[in-house]
Amino acid sequence: MAARMDFSPPFAIIEGGYTNDNVPDMDNEKLDNEKQVTLGKPPRHLSIMQHCVSSGRLIAEANLELDVGIVVLKSSSDEKTEFLPVLRSGSCAEIGPKQYMEDEHICIDDLIGHLETTTKVPSLGAFYGVFDGHGGTDAAIFIRENILKFIVEDSHFPICVEKAIKSAFLKADYAFADASSLDISSGTTALTALIFGRTLIIANAGDCRAVLGRRGRAIEMSKDHKPNCTSERLRIEKLGGVIYDGYLNGQLSVARALGDWHMKGPKGSACPLSAEPELQVTDLSDEDEFLVMGCDGLWDVMSSQCAVTMARKELMLHNDPERCSRELVREALKRNTCDNLTVIVVCFSAEPPPRIEIPQSRVRRSISSEGLNLLKGVLDC
Repeated sequence: MAARMDFSPPFAIIEGGYTNDNVPDMDNEKLDNEKQVTLGKPPRHLSIMQHCVSSGRLIAEANLELDVGIVVLKSSSDEKTEFLPVLRSGSCAEIGPKQYMEDEHICIDDLIGHLETTTKVPSLGAFYGVFDGHGGTDAAIFIRENILKFIVEDSHFPICVEKAIKSAFLKADYAFADASSLDISSGTTALTALIFGRTLIIANAGDCRAVLGRRGRAIEMSKDHKPNCTSERLRIEKLGGVIYDGYLNGQLSVARALGDWHMKGPKGSACPLSAEPELQVTDLSDEDEFLVMGCDGLWDVMSSQCAVTMARKELMLHNDPERCSRELVREALKRNTCDNLTVIVVCFSAEPPPRIEIPQSRVRRSISSEGLNLLKGVLDC
């Protein structure tokens, strides 16, 4: 990020959780050998990193043996059931090599429990967000504290959630401009994930990124809004902006952000620096295992496929999204990232990603596209 000012924000820990009471049908013989369920959170270890975890029940099997080598996809199409995710999340934030920490984030696994009972929420859901501040922390803190409120209080919510999210981003940006006690020249990118039932809605304004882990394959759920991106460059130049050395108007390394009102015109006017998010919606299936959300400090030194490969390996080992996010941050630090680091890992099942095997066959086979992606991720890591 093109940050000209640095301040250190407070760090908030939000905890909550889901439980998994959905046990698949099995014969009486297997029911006698029922899995043992343990409650609570995985142990925390003291470190220089700030982190929070929000997790439900973790399933532990005494004889669980996981091979974390390269896995090959084996689809099971015999039994098709309605998938309903069980949401668990963990996060990690680290100042990195910078002098001040300007990132903010939020993790809410139980949206109904977090909101007031009068709020109309269509179904069980969750909300997550990563906010990469620049020029100070005022914008990042303000958006983190208010963006969800603007979404659920919008007139389009919950009938048309997508319109409510787009409207909320703009309303939050305008509200920040009216906050006289804050430095409205500070700015922030914003990446949010809203989950209702099986529906995942990603909204992004800036260069944070959300990546879905689908049986080891990385599915990018957002686009980095860099000034040199073709679509962003055309939009910027059409509105009279210029790009100098990769920076919007020679000042900012992103093409979309909230705040930065010293670079924007009157409210409602078209501006090269946009606060409007791009949305991507998908229906989760049983092949979708987890979501990785991170600021550009992670993606500057790690590909999407590498992050998914590493996260899947970690979850197979310990099934702890907090520890997984911490390992991604540590790996980014080893790769000499130059920015603050914030990572959120959201799991969609109470159980770890399965070890997937391919049956032995004498038939000569070529590698599948998913197997190739896995191999690329391992080599990248």
